[in-house]
Amino acid sequence: MKIKFFVLVLSIAIQSFGQESTEKSKYDPVAVFNPLINYQPSTVFRSASGNPGPAYWQNQANYKITATLDDQKNSISGSVKIEYINNSPDEITFIWLQLDQNKFNSDSRGSKTTPPNLGRYGLKDFEGGYKISNLKLESLKMSSRNQSVKSLIDDTRMQIFLPEPLRTKQKIEISLDFDFLIPSNGSDRMGMYEAKDGIIYTIAQWFPRVCVYDDIEGWNTTPYLGAGEFYLEYGDYDFEITVPYNHTVVASGELMNTREVLTGKQVDRLKKAQNSDETVVIFDKSEIGKSGSRPKNSGTQTWKFSCKNTRDVAWASSSVFVWDAARAVLPSGKNILVQSVYPAEVDAKAEWGRSTEYTKHSMEYYSELLYEYPYPVATNVAGIVSGMEYPGIVFCSARSKRAGLFGVTDHEFGHTWFPMIVGTNERKFAWMDEGFNTYINMLSLKAFNKGEYYKEQKTQDMAFFARGSKAILTQPDAMPEAEIGSLAYYKPAMGLKMLAEAVVGEERMNLALREYIRRWAFKHPTPFDFFHTVEDVVGEDLGWFWKSWYFENYKIDQSIKNAKYINNNASNGISITLENLEQMPMPVEMEIKEKGKETKYINLPVDIWAKTKEWTFNYPSTSEIESIKLNPKGILVDSNTKNNVWKPN
Repeated sequence: MKIKFFVLVLSIAIQSFGQESTEKSKYDPVAVFNPLINYQPSTVFRSASGNPGPAYWQNQANYKITATLDDQKNSISGSVKIEYINNSPDEITFIWLQLDQNKFNSDSRGSKTTPPNLGRYGLKDFEGGYKISNLKLESLKMSSRNQSVKSLIDDTRMQIFLPEPLRTKQKIEISLDFDFLIPSNGSDRMGMYEAKDGIIYTIAQWFPRVCVYDDIEGWNTTPYLGAGEFYLEYGDYDFEITVPYNHTVVASGELMNTREVLTGKQVDRLKKAQNSDETVVIFDKSEIGKSGSRPKNSGTQTWKFSCKNTRDVAWASSSVFVWDAARAVLPSGKNILVQSVYPAEVDAKAEWGRSTEYTKHSMEYYSELLYEYPYPVATNVAGIVSGMEYPGIVFCSARSKRAGLFGVTDHEFGHTWFPMIVGTNERKFAWMDEGFNTYINMLSLKAFNKGEYYKEQKTQDMAFFARGSKAILTQPDAMPEAEIGSLAYYKPAMGLKMLAEAVVGEERMNLALREYIRRWAFKHPTPFDFFHTVEDVVGEDLGWFWKSWYFENYKIDQSIKNAKYINNNASNGISITLENLEQMPMPVEMEIKEKGKETKYINLPVDIWAKTKEWTFNYPSTSEIESIKLNPKGILVDSNTKNNVWKPN
């Protein structure tokens, strides 16, 4: 998800922040090099190496959904059948569902915890939420069928009590009907955009979904308040969307009834796009509102979709969509369809006319770098949402353009890997999808079109975003809204960047990310599973790093305390004393300029700080030193750069 008040390409350079360097060091090596920081022995479910254990399990939820969009009432009505499979070793006596639409009314916990200025997640003067009816249960393994079902709705959760325990490997089918009013802007994740000639509906969190039951917490029932996103089970989805006859619908997964909803010409264009590296227009702006541009001239039309092994589905519908598409070629040689829908007024090349090009880049780049894209289609939708991701489809602001549109498109599609493929708990660990994604976006930006939008950015230049009153491992709904951009996005990304560039090397960091995805694709890792996987791959004990940057809010402040020529003679070398003033240790990179010689770079491992706050070493100079500088390439986020340079008096 995109944070509006940060941009992908940063142009500010903050030289220092926080307190000025003091003579007295705050550093305590015992606290940060504690051997039990990252200690978690193996279980049969999760290995200490970061792998899923031999008895790892997760439950499954398969969905069949039908829904109808009423564009007069701006409402959705539908029914859902959920096949829930208990793969756990436990007997389950009740099942929890997520009812996210219930946030959008004045009585919800989300509304009551939203400040008066509303911020990003508030909604003014709207009374929405689900109306649930016709709840039924059925199971071939249970003696009771279709009897009266006891249930309880509490805010954005619904608890369904089972007449008999659901045992290991048993299935149950839950069916119910639902309807709700569409919020104009639902926490910047769904809503309605008033384009020049009609409304664009971007629809998400639109049906009741099963909460995750896992080996860490059992039922995960954290309510939906706005900032915390989603934690969902994987399964297969088949769904049908009925809309006015003149609408185009795009959705997660594959369109299954193409010939029923498109004209012959449009079908031919779509086939052409599926084998074209150049963007092909499927539904041209000249066809909008014109007779013969739709298979029907009145009534409604039903669009059918299927998406397999996914954690969610979303869709968009409008009568004003321009639709274009092309192919992306994955590392295996497989083609997928990449496409965009947007209103005609933003079809210029400087605006949404390049959206499909951007989407193609993201699919091909991340598939090569990380893991092959798992869905048959990738769709970018212009609308009211500033930036939000769902499996196979993303919503981006219709007002975005140029580098901004590339940035938000690439960011939202980057979420395919975190958390669509690697299914983390976003309600509790926003940094495990937003931070990882922000890091890979930095790599993608540099690679796009020979760096068209890229501007080199040192980690030190991003120091402003390391500020904050809380640690990264803060639940997102407990983060001050002004700090979400730092704590969920930039600070964790900067941590990975420093880890790659200053500690383990970029090649080993990318290997670790790929292995993490391979191990946990379509599974539910915890932060410890990530930490242990990285350590397993790179061969380093990084407990000190995780504690400093993720568990705590420690700062970095390396300083040059003093430098003295040995025996007061420059030709004998120079003795340099470094000091770690703040609580986070890091390896040292130092630039030494000696008169009449090439500049030298000295690297010292983090181990120098394992038992002391000061470190003295001798550099074999043979002539006078012009200057010594710490962090010369700006890799570290040093909180006080004023003590990083030494020059002779």
